[in-house]
Amino acid sequence: MSRHFEQLQWSIGYEFSDVVLLRRALSHRSWIAESDDEVSNERLEFLGDAVLGWVVADLVYSEFEDWDEGVLTDLRKSVVNASALAEVAREIDLGAYLLLGNGEDAAGGRNKESILSDALEAVFGAVYIDAGSQQAFDVVRRLIAPRLAAAPSRLDRLDQKSTLQELLASLGRPSPSYTITAQGPDHDKEFTATVVI
Repeated sequence: MSRHFEQLQWSIGYEFSDVVLLRRALSHRSWIAESDDEVSNERLEFLGDAVLGWVVADLVYSEFEDWDEGVLTDLRKSVVNASALAEVAREIDLGAYLLLGNGEDAAGGRNKESILSDALEAVFGAVYIDAGSQQAFDVVRRLIAPRLAAAPSRLDRLDQKSTLQELLASLGRPSPSYTITAQGPDHDKEFTATVVI
């Protein structure tokens, strides 16, 4: 089993002592429903989400010393979101290693943003359990820091809703109203947001 995961471990920059943890981090709940495995990656994802938040908060706080809390929050949000995490997961080819049920696999689960981002968080949680906080910090930093370095140049595009509200307020106009509609099956909804000024 560890041989199968060698390339992935190289890509994340960490070799597991307990490869079963890595396997669990890659086990989607659809796989559990169709196999003898008893545990999905959801608990590791929960832990990995906390590890990711801690590491990114530390990096942002340390690297952008003169910036206020609001900007630091925007920086953190720019890299701690499903889209950014799925991009990182694609860069390390995480989808190729996912353990998915047949239906989810056939539905393109290996490239779904939510599945990839959740699995990456689960990997962070698995590293934390396998080796502790310093190794988890190093893995998250290695994978996330390049995005964080590029984030300041994108900050003014991050929160269009706030920008619009501030512009309308400066013009003495009322706040816009928003509607959100959802279409599609529960496992793959598409959302559309509409702004009325």
